[in-house]
Amino acid sequence: MKNNGGKLKKLGKISFFWIVVLALIIIAGISGFYLIDTTEQAVITRFGKFVRTEEQAGVHFKLPFGIEKNYNVPVTTLLTKQYGFRTVKAGRNSEYKNGILEESTMLTGDLNLVDVEWTIQYKITDPMKWLFSIQERENTIDDVSRSAINTLIGDYAILDVIGSARTPIQEAAIKMMNDTFNDLQLGITVCGVIFQNIQAPENVREAFEDVNKADQDMKRFINEGKEAYNTEIPKAKGEADRQIQIAEGYATERINKAKGDVARFNAVYEEYKRAPKVTKERLYLETMEEILSGENKPELIDSELENVLPIKTLKGGN
Repeated sequence: MKNNGGKLKKLGKISFFWIVVLALIIIAGISGFYLIDTTEQAVITRFGKFVRTEEQAGVHFKLPFGIEKNYNVPVTTLLTKQYGFRTVKAGRNSEYKNGILEESTMLTGDLNLVDVEWTIQYKITDPMKWLFSIQERENTIDDVSRSAINTLIGDYAILDVIGSARTPIQEAAIKMMNDTFNDLQLGITVCGVIFQNIQAPENVREAFEDVNKADQDMKRFINEGKEAYNTEIPKAKGEADRQIQIAEGYATERINKAKGDVARFNAVYEEYKRAPKVTKERLYLETMEEILSGENKPELIDSELENVLPIKTLKGGN
């Protein structure tokens, strides 16, 4: 009996040893393997010190028992933060905005108050910097975003902020935020700044909407005037060019005709100088022939006389 008890005791110690070994193997397997999603990268630390970054998706191994730790960071996901409002889900599908005046109320360049609601979109581009450079990452993003928008809003008049200056402010805000985040080595890149709503404070909102509407009407009238100008001016220029061409053609015709008359006169004059009497007689006969052969030729028959009027006596008896 004594020997059997010793054997049982010895078997119990062996069984406990293997149970402990098996438990350690299971714990090592659980704590040594980790999974990286296709949208993630993993930062690995050993005793709290950065050692490497794993970029390949799938199952990976690390030293177990907490010797190495993995921090999975979404690097391809577009992250967003809202300012001046929060989108809160109420139920399954419906959602509503809850305005936050502490964030949205700003002062414009012409010393007017304006309510601004905006969203920033960013990606984590350096997981190691994102995890270890700054402790208060979210608060830092909030502070930089609010500072940039407040600074840029202060550079414009309220009507510009509400109207035409949205796009320039958004583009400038992206650059300003990225410059600041790069200086802080936060490891993120801002991809977009989107204004959700910009409006005057509630107590003067109606008046500003009227002013904004009048400003839009003015711009519309200016655009319509420019459109009419661009339509009529080319038409008027075309008509002016046509009239100029007609005048130039008429002038050319008159000049050519005058030159022809001069050439004809000179030719006749040369003939006249050679034989003045003959030339004079010929010119007279040609002129009378032209007069008497026209459609409106004069009536040379006197109804009270019995004969034709003596034509040559019309010249004074020559």
